[in-house]
Amino acid sequence: MKKIVVLLALFASLAAVAQTDSTKTKPVFKLSANYNSNLHYYGRTDSLKSSGFFPLAELWITPKFYVNAAPIFVNNTAQSFDYAGTVATIGYQNVSDKWISGIYALKPFYEAGSDLVQSALKAQTGVNISRLTKVVNFNIGADAKFSDNIDFGASAGLDHIFRIQNKDNSVIVLDPSIYVYCGTQRFSRTYTKRQNNGLPVPIGPGNNQQQVTENVNSFAILSYEASMPIIYAKGKWMVIATPAYVIPQNLLTVTNRPDLSEHGENMFYGTVGLKYTF
Repeated sequence: MKKIVVLLALFASLAAVAQTDSTKTKPVFKLSANYNSNLHYYGRTDSLKSSGFFPLAELWITPKFYVNAAPIFVNNTAQSFDYAGTVATIGYQNVSDKWISGIYALKPFYEAGSDLVQSALKAQTGVNISRLTKVVNFNIGADAKFSDNIDFGASAGLDHIFRIQNKDNSVIVLDPSIYVYCGTQRFSRTYTKRQNNGLPVPIGPGNNQQQVTENVNSFAILSYEASMPIIYAKGKWMVIATPAYVIPQNLLTVTNRPDLSEHGENMFYGTVGLKYTF
């Protein structure tokens, strides 16, 4: 389910780029309905390959400061429109001619027994910054995820925003993007260690072999992703569509324990949404 969190940030940043009037100082309320064809977390999925529906309520207290909440409903072969939890976010975002920067903190409220890959997440905070140029935009981000431990993530990407102003005052935004996502991974591994008891040649039953289990905390590439966010905005309405292709990396596997191993594969998925600004 990586992308409930990332999609909320993406929707916010692209919506800011698509705004035809960003000078309003009064609070603005926005409501949208969104569908994701394959919920995943950096390409990692549950065994049922769930899709998801999440309405999103946003309150922009100022053009830069916002709060939002998104209840998540899951569909798969075992569940039909099952409520999985809600993600609430508070953030600050600044958009200028050369920079887009933001900081956010979010709190998930998952149902007990949720099958979402990300359901162990208790809170997350992050920062992102984009340098805008005429040729390509450079994007970096960092986050901290809080569960039973603290995990850290980082991202880097390139994109180019095409903004088309139509004669009927509608706006079309295209944003072809490529990203790499990294993060910490915690796992245990067991291996056989040979003991020689201080002698030059191992002796004893089984050559004194010993099973050793150690906990590992590594920082690795989690996925590569290419996407093409598309926005059509006119008046108070906005349509957002994001086709994407994700390539998970460094999937953790446990020998003879598929239930403890990560499920993931290269896949196309898409997100569509319809938003109204009150």
